[in-house]
Amino acid sequence: MQHRMESDFCEQVERLHQFTVYMRWSVVLLLWLTVGLVSLWGFRYEVELLKEHFTWAALRYGIIFNRLPSLGLALCIGATLSVLYWQTGNIVWGRSPKWQKRLEKQVLRIRQQGQAHPLWHWVCRK
Repeated sequence: MQHRMESDFCEQVERLHQFTVYMRWSVVLLLWLTVGLVSLWGFRYEVELLKEHFTWAALRYGIIFNRLPSLGLALCIGATLSVLYWQTGNIVWGRSPKWQKRLEKQVLRIRQQGQAHPLWHWVCRK
């Protein structure tokens, strides 16, 4: 009986981790579909020029004189690289003990709150 409860707990921790991964990538996708597309639209004239005559100076001036689209693309690229780095670290080296402990505490809180918790159906489903 104890082994079954421990097995359920490990599965729930894994589901919470999967949910976290999905949510992080969803935020990145949402950023690209909103901020990223608007930023790329702001660069449309510079992209046309760069397609004809690419130089590093033209790229540099395109970024300098389009600050808002540059910041938007930097945000999207930064978020993508951040999640990619985090997930790669989890895959290659495993979850850090601190992160694992945080997931376990969160699962215990979800179990304690029961079906009233928004993540209960995702984490504690049978």
